[in-house]
Amino acid sequence: MKILDTFGKNLLGMLFEGLKPKVIDILKEKNVSIDERLHAICQLLKDNISYYDWVGFYFKNGDKEELKLRTYVGEETDHTIIPFGKGICGQVAVSNENFIVPDVQTQNNYIACSLTVKSEIVVPLFKNEENIGQIDIDSETLNAFTEKDERFLEFINQEVAKIL
Repeated sequence: MKILDTFGKNLLGMLFEGLKPKVIDILKEKNVSIDERLHAICQLLKDNISYYDWVGFYFKNGDKEELKLRTYVGEETDHTIIPFGKGICGQVAVSNENFIVPDVQTQNNYIACSLTVKSEIVVPLFKNEENIGQIDIDSETLNAFTEKDERFLEFINQEVAKIL
């Protein structure tokens, strides 16, 4: 089992490394709108990482203390506006820190987007040291996310910040 775990972790690392140049290529497409590039990133992640079942970008909604969903890929959601402090995304907007939820049912302040979601990861997106948004990923797999996901999503957000 330990060999399989190590093998799986190495494969995941290789997958993330292989996706990085594709992320950069998508973001370099200047003849495509920013929203279309963000959507393409969401699609790339959902299509290539089996346990990424819903991928979206939320951004601060002007001067309001809330997040607004900008683009996503996955099951439709009613949660297009999230007040700061509410749910996992709202908490990240306040804490400015990554948040991995291994089991969403254990969270008191969780906003259920779908009954099939089992775990979630949210990583803030900074521009000029200000938290302006986040990438949010839901998984139908329990305890799906690791530190490797965190580092990969931080990379994506750093690259996205360059085009904003």
